[in-house]
Amino acid sequence: MTPYLALGILFVYFFILILISIKTSKGADSNSFFTANKSVPWWLVAFGMIGTSISGVTFVSVPGAVGTKFFSYFQMVLGFTAGYVFIGTVLMPLYYRLNLISIYGYLKTRFGFWSYKTGSAFFLLSRTLGSAVRLFIAAKVLQIAIYDPLGVPFELSVIFTIALIWVYTFKGGIKTIVITDTLQTFFLITAVAMTIYLITKQLNLGFGEMLGQVYSSPLSETFFFDGGWGDAKNFFKLFISGAFIAIVMTGLDQDLMQKNLTCKNIKEAQKNMFWFTVTLVIVNLMFLSLGALLYMYANQKGITTPTNTDDLYPMMALKIFSDPSFGFAGILVGVTFLIGITAATYASSDSALTALTTAFSIDFMDVENKPEAERIKIKNRVHIMFSVIFVIVILIFNLLNNSDVISAVYKIASYTYGPLLGLFAYGIYTKRNVIDKYVPFICIASPILTYYSVILIEKYTGYIFGFENLLLNGLITIIGLMIFRKK
Repeated sequence: MTPYLALGILFVYFFILILISIKTSKGADSNSFFTANKSVPWWLVAFGMIGTSISGVTFVSVPGAVGTKFFSYFQMVLGFTAGYVFIGTVLMPLYYRLNLISIYGYLKTRFGFWSYKTGSAFFLLSRTLGSAVRLFIAAKVLQIAIYDPLGVPFELSVIFTIALIWVYTFKGGIKTIVITDTLQTFFLITAVAMTIYLITKQLNLGFGEMLGQVYSSPLSETFFFDGGWGDAKNFFKLFISGAFIAIVMTGLDQDLMQKNLTCKNIKEAQKNMFWFTVTLVIVNLMFLSLGALLYMYANQKGITTPTNTDDLYPMMALKIFSDPSFGFAGILVGVTFLIGITAATYASSDSALTALTTAFSIDFMDVENKPEAERIKIKNRVHIMFSVIFVIVILIFNLLNNSDVISAVYKIASYTYGPLLGLFAYGIYTKRNVIDKYVPFICIASPILTYYSVILIEKYTGYIFGFENLLLNGLITIIGLMIFRKK
């Protein structure tokens, strides 16, 4: 695929998103930006949330990881479903009952001013870092595939990309995002489906035969009960981690919950969560099956797979299958892959930008109590501010140019969700109140104590932490809240 063709595809893709933005933002006010006037059909939200949940990193990592971790990731997906049930039955009724725009308003009702500000601040930090990392990784892929051959510097391509996101989200906000995310989810699933179709055709298999080959392959081993909690593939470790990851990164995250709050009422929001869960399980099975097929095809054709498993899908889609010998279907796989990874990245990043704007505007700028003209002015300024922050953070990552830095940022983000888990768990499952002014100190101390606890536990027991640090972090936060509870 030539860089000019790839660039043309991106222009067409973003042109469609901008057209959607123009259509959906007609007559939009600040309520349209923050809540879409609570008028979005539940099925539209459910489908669009798939694209938001699956980032560009997941898009390439899950298929590649099948080569070393088999289908063990599906154990975590099952954990996600348990977490989503909790969100739909416990958290969402709470948010709707309080008629929240920012979900951290619950902390103000339950504990007070400082708890409210602390919860929102931890979300802003977590989501900014996480989304900037995802955008950085996707921007590097696009830089290599498109912009480097055209001589466009990385700094300029990043500014251009963020500017495009800003253009199609600045007015319609969540009202636009719900529609664009639905389109982006469609492209994401199409990319995976087209690649599966091409490999199946190349291996001369029917659909049923393909499923049988994947099922019988050693790569499809799913459940791992041996090896204890120290095994990274252990069922209980991944299932429990998946459940709590879903709770904190969906149920306690303004980004994904903002979409749920656009539904007309709690019943529609719960239907959205149920069908989103079902669809997400199916899509993840598609990703895992694709991974098995990629390795099976490479093995049969004598293709050397890359050392970095994340490079497998991009290599096959953009280099192997894009060869003219594969015909139109091969070109289509390359095109849909490019659109798919772009969609996966921007579906999570554009909604994050909107959610960050919403949380900061509501929680720190108090726009709910201001006249409409001032609400729009503040919202626009905050939206620009976070767009600039994204650019700056991505350029810093590129300057450091160290994969260990990226891993560290992801780890930091996992620590910053712990205090949110502790705050909400304590608020929901106890009736005791806390001394509100101490909550910021508890939530800052908790990740630090968790970090050093993990080091000591790993050093003296040999146990290696995965996502369990999130649970430990939440527990330490709860203990701190109990110590400083009101008598």
